[in-house]
Parts: sequence; C-alpha cells; structure tokens
Amino acid sequence: MAHLFTRSALKTLTRTLCPNSVLQESRRFLNVHEYVSYTILRDNGIPVPKFGVANSGSEAGKIAKDLGTNDLVIKAQVLTGGRGKGHFKGGLKGGVKLVYSPEEAEKISGQMIGDYLVTKQTARRGGGSATKMITERKYPRKEYYFCIMMERSFGGPVIIASSQGGVNIEDVAAENPDAILKIPIDVVEGLSKEKAVSVAQKLGFGDKSDHISNMFLNVYKLFTSSDALMVELNPLAEDSNGDSWTRRSGLTTTQISVRRRYSATGLGSGGCEGGEAAKHNLNYIALDGDIGCLVNGAGLAMATMDIIKLHGGSPANFLDVGVALPLSKLKKLLKSSLQILKFMPSWIIAAAQELQLKIPIIARLQGTNVDDAKVLIASSGLKILACDNLDEAARLAVKLSNIVKLAKSAKVDINFEIPI
Repeated sequence: MAHLFTRSALKTLTRTLCPNSVLQESRRFLNVHEYVSYTILRDNGIPVPKFGVANSGSEAGKIAKDLGTNDLVIKAQVLTGGRGKGHFKGGLKGGVKLVYSPEEAEKISGQMIGDYLVTKQTARRGGGSATKMITERKYPRKEYYFCIMMERSFGGPVIIASSQGGVNIEDVAAENPDAILKIPIDVVEGLSKEKAVSVAQKLGFGDKSDHISNMFLNVYKLFTSSDALMVELNPLAEDSNGDSWTRRSGLTTTQISVRRRYSATGLGSGGCEGGEAAKHNLNYIALDGDIGCLVNGAGLAMATMDIIKLHGGSPANFLDVGVALPLSKLKKLLKSSLQILKFMPSWIIAAAQELQLKIPIIARLQGTNVDDAKVLIASSGLKILACDNLDEAARLAVKLSNIVKLAKSAKVDINFEIPI
C-alpha cells in the first residue's frame, strides 16, 4: 500500500497513529541519543563524564554550575555524524561547542535549542535540536575501543576491541588488522571474569586489568539485560591519573526493547531516532522533498520514492508503516493534505467526509472489486481521484504538488474542484 502526502501530514501521523494493530508488530532497530546512552551506561556501572540534559538556555546554565567545572562541552542531541563540523540554520557554527563558564553555556545553548543542525549526513533542512547535553570536559591520555555486538559470522555475541580507539574502527581494521581483537562469547556461559581480565591485558591495561575487567563485565551485563544488538565504547579513555571512562558510546537495540526496558524512565519516548515516529512503531527517515510517503512495506516504499523521482517530484520521507490501520486511525492520517492513498475505498470516503479535506486524494486502486470501488468513489462527490496504476498516480501527485508549491509561493489560496 503506497500513500503519498504533503510533509505537514507527517506531524499529524506521528502524533496520532496508534501502535496497536490487528497485524503483528513490526520489529524496528533504534539508535538512541547520546544522553540516553550516557544515562544507561551510568546506571549500569560504566563510568561516563558528569553530564546533564537541558531544554532551555537557563537550564543549561544551571546544569553547568552544578557540574562544578569551567571546562564544559555542549552537544546538540541530533542523531547524525559530523555534529562538530555542522552548522545551525540560525547561523551558529558547530553542534559541539567548548565553553568555559555557566554564562557561556547558557548563551550558546539558547542559540542551539529549537534550531536545526545541518551536517553532511542530514537532509538540507537538518535535524531538529530540542535538547542539549552539557558535560564536563575530560582530557584523555590514551584511547581504546571496546564493543560487544551480535555477529552473524560468530553465531552470537563477540567482543571487538583495540588499543587504537577514538577513530573509525573500520579504518583500523583496514590499515592494521592485527590491532583488532575479536573474541567470541559463549551465550550459555556468558563473559567470565577470566576472559574479561585477559581482554584488558591484551589491550595493555597492565596492573589495572582487574579493575577494567569489571567495566567489561558491566558492559556485557547491559548488553544482555537490554536485549542490545551492540554496546560500543569509542573511545574508552584513560587519563593521566589512570582513571578510565567512556567519552562516547553507542547503543543499538530494538524499539520493543526500548519501550519495555526504559519506558518507565522516559528514555524510550523521545530519545530515539525518528522521534515521534518511533513511539508509534513507524520506520521513518526524513528526506528533502515535499511529497510525503506513507507505505505499507519497505520494498513498495522504495519503489514509490523512485517513481516520484522519475516524474520530477521529490519524496519528503521514507515511511514504512508495517501495520494495518483501522478507520479511526486512517481519519487521523488524512487530517493534513493526503495526496495519494491506496487503501480500502470505503475508509477513504468516510475519512474524507469527516475531515472535509481541501486537497484532493489520489487513490491507486487495484485488486478484487476494483470496479465497485471506483463506483463508490465516483458517487461520493468528494475530491478523490481514482488511478489504475502507481505510475499514473505518482504523475498526478507530482503535478498537484507543483500546483500547491506555486500557490504557496504566490501566497494564493487554492481550492480543488472535481473534476480537476
């Protein structure tokens, strides 16, 4: 089922779509924000720098004072790489800033919050930055890499570790494969103290190996207790005093696990990729275009995006719903200018009648009783256009989208009448 609609419809969809469905819930992988990773690591006995999360400039200033240091780092909480080299649409350069006083922290955070950070990995509109993490600045003497992940080739979890941390581990593996340790973990026995000590010794921790092994054991405990696919410490840092902590971490798990394990703490609600979409079990990726796509099935989603591009349009997103929608939910999806839809005609008609849509719906109809469906649509008197195939529907959606764009640029109200 392929549905194309304007970008504004996405906000309505993600706010209102219920995750419950008559079909089996889709399984979705999530990457959580840095502050969520820090919180989870800290709560599981894995040392991290002192930090706090702010939603306003004044709150950032208070957190900076409470941290008790003038060496501070402010990090925009946007799920993208290259934050430090990015820029905000408001003009501020860099999503990771060094500051040296609570007053400066308050000022810089105020400029970041609510703005969009654009990096090489985001769309041109950037990623929304609603929160900032303020953390103490640490000075590492040595950096390591440590990760526990599920690996198909090992048939289970494996430790990936290196004494060369702080860089892309893929680059280390390509340039110096011998610098990478790969140690499988028996899922029945788990990670033993002896094996954890052995890993620490191989990484060069020397007489601190026993202490560091406890951190490794805590990482494995977190890995298993949170149903994680990967827990990564990069870098695992050591300062001149011999203290170790993780300066940057990665936690990859499933939506089901996040909701089950962390919903009580609030970490599972807004700290994961896709924001509101993730709450409702939607596979969502924002893009640059202006024709939104609501699709049931990843393959059809890709095909829908391709055919939009073929006809000169630009998709606003990738969105695989993966669930069946009852009539009540479909009505909510249609609140914001749905432009193309492939769903049960009676649902379309009922939703369009209740919502009094101004933008026409283009319904691509194929399958059993397609002729009856067309009769229902034609007799409804509503702004619903039935198309026989996806190519025709996409072409029409692009044309209507261009009309809407021209009208908006000229600040002219537009009203579609049937027949168009």
